[in-house]
Amino acid sequence: MPPKAPIKIFSGTSSRYLTEKISHYSGRDLGNIKKLNFSDGEFAVGFQETIRGSHVFLIQSTFPPADNLLELLMMIDAAKRASAYKIVAVIPYFGLARQDRKDQPRVSIGAKLAADMLTAAGIDRLITMDLHADQIQGFFDLPVDHLYASSIFLPHIKSMNLDDLVIASPDVGGSKRASTYSKFLGTPMVICHKSRAKANVVSEMRIIGDVKDKNVIIVDDMIDTAGTLTKAADMMMEEGAKSVRAIATHPVLSGSAYENIENSSLEELFVTDSIPLKKESKKIKVLSIAELLADTIEKVYYYKSISNQFLI
Repeated sequence: MPPKAPIKIFSGTSSRYLTEKISHYSGRDLGNIKKLNFSDGEFAVGFQETIRGSHVFLIQSTFPPADNLLELLMMIDAAKRASAYKIVAVIPYFGLARQDRKDQPRVSIGAKLAADMLTAAGIDRLITMDLHADQIQGFFDLPVDHLYASSIFLPHIKSMNLDDLVIASPDVGGSKRASTYSKFLGTPMVICHKSRAKANVVSEMRIIGDVKDKNVIIVDDMIDTAGTLTKAADMMMEEGAKSVRAIATHPVLSGSAYENIENSSLEELFVTDSIPLKKESKKIKVLSIAELLADTIEKVYYYKSISNQFLI
C-alpha cells in the first residue's frame, strides 16, 4: 500500500535544471518554492504551497559557493517548520566531501560539519551519489542511500565496444573504484601514482601497469582542475596507449580545467549532470542521472528496495 503522506518534490536554485528532468521522469509536478534576495547578499526561502503532512524531497547539489548549502539548510528548516511529515535531502554532489578526515594539525573536518548541519536542520534521510569517501555515510545517524554513477557509466562503456580496454585509476586512493570497474568489465587495470606539492598541484606522477596499444578509460569520482587527469592522459599516450578517455561523476571543473582538458591528449570526458557545466566543450559529454534519481525517489517513497540500482 502506498503511504498516506503525499509526495512533494522541490528544487534549490542551482539544481533546478536537474530537478526539472527528475520531475519529468517521475511524472510529478515540481513544487513551488520562492527565494527572496536582499541587496546585501542575504536571502530567504519559503514554500509557496502547503506541505503539511507531506513527504518532501529537497534536491540541491552543494557545490561552491557555500550559498548552495545554506539555501538547502534553509529549505530543510522551512519544511520542518511547515509540518512536513518526512524531509529527504537529495544531494547529487555532496560538497566538502574531500574534507573527510583530519590529515594535518588544526584543520576542520568539513564533511562532518556539513553532515551535522544537515542533521540539525531536520532531514530524515539523505540520497547522494559517489561520495569522495564512502565513510562519510557514517557521519550521519540516519538512513543514507549512496548511489553510484556506475549504473550510468558501465552500460555506456560497454556500448562503445572498445578493443584492448584498460581501466585506470588517476591515483592510489581511487584504485578500489577502478578495480571494481575492471572486474565487472573483465579488463586489466593500471594505477597512476602521484605526489602533490600542495592542493590541486601534482609534483610527480608515474604509471603502474601496461598501457601500450591499449584503449584506456580513467575512472574518478570528480574532476576539479583536471591537472591530475590530463597529466595522466598525456603520460599514457607517451607510453603508447591507443587512446585515453575518462569518466568522472562530478564535473567541478574549476580554475583552468577547461583549458587543461582542451589541450590534453584526452579524447573524451564523460560526466554526469550532478553539477551544471560552466561552459560547453567538444570533449565533454554529459550523461544524465535524472532518471536514476527519479526512480530512487519513487522507491524510497513507496518503501521499496533500491538494491537493483547498483551494478557494482
